[in-house]
Amino acid sequence: MRHINRRFGGVNPDIQQRLQKLSIPQLDDLGEALLDFSQPNDLTRWLEEQGF
Repeated sequence: MRHINRRFGGVNPDIQQRLQKLSIPQLDDLGEALLDFSQPNDLTRWLEEQGF
């Protein structure tokens, strides 16, 4: 969450809840994907692609 908040200035509560449900391997994948994100919608899209 800290990296996401730093990159995008925070996320809405719905996205926070979805992030809290991620497993450790999913968080690792998100950490790598985050490097390619340029806007908050990239995070939402990634979560949807992962089924969250």
